[in-house]
Amino acid sequence: MKYPTLRAWCAAALLLPAISALAQSSAQPSAADARDALAKKEGEGDQSALLKQTLTAVDKQYSMIKKGQVQVTYDLNYAYIGQEKIVTDIGTAGLTLFEIENVSSHTVTNTISADYGILNNLTGNVTLPAISRYATVKGHSGISNSVGDIGLGARWQPIESRRDSANYTVTGNVRLPTGRSPFKIVSGSGQATGSGVTSFTGGLNINRIVDPVALFGSVSLGGSLPAKHLYQVTGTRILTRVAPGMNIGFGMGFAYALSYGITTTMSFQESISAGSKLRFADGLNAKTSTQTSGMLNFGLGYRVSPKTTVNVSVGIGVTADSPNMSLGMNLPLAF
Repeated sequence: MKYPTLRAWCAAALLLPAISALAQSSAQPSAADARDALAKKEGEGDQSALLKQTLTAVDKQYSMIKKGQVQVTYDLNYAYIGQEKIVTDIGTAGLTLFEIENVSSHTVTNTISADYGILNNLTGNVTLPAISRYATVKGHSGISNSVGDIGLGARWQPIESRRDSANYTVTGNVRLPTGRSPFKIVSGSGQATGSGVTSFTGGLNINRIVDPVALFGSVSLGGSLPAKHLYQVTGTRILTRVAPGMNIGFGMGFAYALSYGITTTMSFQESISAGSKLRFADGLNAKTSTQTSGMLNFGLGYRVSPKTTVNVSVGIGVTADSPNMSLGMNLPLAF
């Protein structure tokens, strides 16, 4: 019978620690295993991409797509107004054209928008809204279902996007009076679904992503063509012409990525519109007061797939001329 030599015993003694370490590493997770488990998985995307998608949902003006690409988005919005200004009459005592009265207005807007990449830094846009509006005024109620005002727009990014600097986008939009005009509504025949005039808006948008936060802001200036050749009875007079005033708007906010799949947003938007000039058939000219609309918005974005983020938002009116409340949902459509 052969006994182990001294050399064999030494070799076994050297191998025992290595075998023991190997057994322990296979039985217990290491620090590297923990890091791998907590790391971002394939397909989750990154926070920067999620923040960009959230910015697109918050305001389409921030989105740019590559040349030749098409992007379609569906938006659903509900707005409630508890008080609004309505047309009454101009009497001998003075102007009472926009007297505040208690009304109830519920508006549901379904909007399909399509973006097309003309160039890598130039995007064209078309929006088609379908509006359902129900309102009660002085005991009378009415409902209207119609196409709203179709919008045509473009966005241009003069400077290439950089991760560590602000990004600028110049915007231009034209809104056509394809909806039901408020200047052609006969009392008791329904509600308006459009503005009744062609309007133009130009603006500048700025955003910067600093993970996990995206900051954004905007400023815009708009005007409208006058509505001519009208014949709307308002009390004892006939309205023949309306020239809306200029309007200026601004907004600011931020989006915060809570994780690789969830973001929150908060923003404030305000619009100041100068008074409209009115002309009546008997030669009387009048001007309405300036209106200020401000909204405070809160949103939540949820990434359901690497390419799709669903966003919901709630808005609260902070001025007398604003909707009392609004609810919205944004959903990108893939084809």
